[in-house]
This record gives sequence, C-alpha cells and structure tokens, in this order.
Amino acid sequence: MAKKVVKGDPKGIENVEATLTRTEQFIEDNYRLLLYGLAIIVIAVGAVWLINMRTKSKSNDARSQMYVAEEYFANDSINLALYGDGNYLGFLDIADEYSFTKPGNLANYYAGVCYLRNGDYEEAIDYLNKFKKNDLAISPIAYGCTGDAWVELGDTQKGIEFYLKAVDHSDNSFYNPLYLLKAGQLYEMDGNKAKALELYQRIKDVYPDSNEGNTIEKYIARVN
Repeated sequence: MAKKVVKGDPKGIENVEATLTRTEQFIEDNYRLLLYGLAIIVIAVGAVWLINMRTKSKSNDARSQMYVAEEYFANDSINLALYGDGNYLGFLDIADEYSFTKPGNLANYYAGVCYLRNGDYEEAIDYLNKFKKNDLAISPIAYGCTGDAWVELGDTQKGIEFYLKAVDHSDNSFYNPLYLLKAGQLYEMDGNKAKALELYQRIKDVYPDSNEGNTIEKYIARVN
C-alpha cells in the first residue's frame, strides 16, 4: 500500500522563509554590534571569575594570618593580636589588607574588642562600626561591646541604644538578658524607672533560666 504524502502548507513555508530572511538580515545589519556585545559578556564573565579566584586566594591568606592573631587574642596578648609580631599581621593590618574578605571583616571586630580592652574607646567604636554585622553569633556581641565603649565615654543613651540593638539583632538566650540588664541599669541610673522595670520584667518573662533571670527580682523590687 502506497504511503500517503502530506503536502506542506505553502503559506506556512513562505512565512518561515520570510522569518529566516529577516533574522539573517538583522544579523547582517547588526553584526558588529552583536560581536561587541558578545565580547563584553565574555570579558565580564572572565573578570568575575578572576575576581572570585583572587578573593578566594586572599581569603585563604587572611585566614592564615588570622589564626596567629586569634591565638594571641585568646592568650590576652592584646598588643600582639592588634599590631602583629613582625612575622604575622595583627588585626589592624588584616582588616586593612584583606578588607573585602570575611576574615578581613572579622578582623575589624577583633580590633574593636582589643581597643576596648586597652581603654581606647573611640578607636573601639570606630572598628566595631566597620564590622559588617551579618553574623548572628558575633554581631550581637559587637553591638554590646559598642554599647560598653559608649558607656565608658559617659554617653549612657548611646549605651542603651547599642545594648538594645544587640538584643534586637538575634534571639540569643545567653547575651540578650545580659544586655537587657545593662540597658535597664542605665535607665535606672538616668531616673527612668518605668523603662528599667519594663526591661527587667522582660528578662523575668523571656529568660527566667538565665543567670540574670535568677537574680532579676531584686532589680524589679528596686524600681517598683
């Protein structure tokens, strides 16, 4: 039995051919523009790749430097941690030379804490503010340390502001009651017993099992 031959639609074929012709004409008319566009894309992709590779390499270098500085920090050798030992960089140089890496950002935090321990409160605030606070574990501590520095400089309102920023940044059951207590004590010192009571009550209600929660009743009684 002979196979049935299906003839194509002449108009459909004409439409396809016309579309192909227009496409070919567009490519021909815009050849240089398309070539430039393709070249730009290739260059951009290559640049991103090179930047990523360079950043990864610098991050690895920074981690090696950070390890030694963190060891000094852990052993309370604050000046060596901050300025380096001649062979390895300290937090200040790491923050400067590796500023676009995660270790470089973390070095800002460490430098701020070092300055805080040394009593250089303005420098401490400066470096703690440089620290990009996208880490839920360390960022609340950075805010709290900034609050400590402001209190040491005599600005209790700034201290309260940063203690409450630390609390709002994450629900940390260890640090939050501590910073709530510090903020409450500052409110109490300033004569604002209502705000102090509000924070003390919050510790009692939300963090009753914390160290601060175990002793909060005496603070509540003092402002009631």
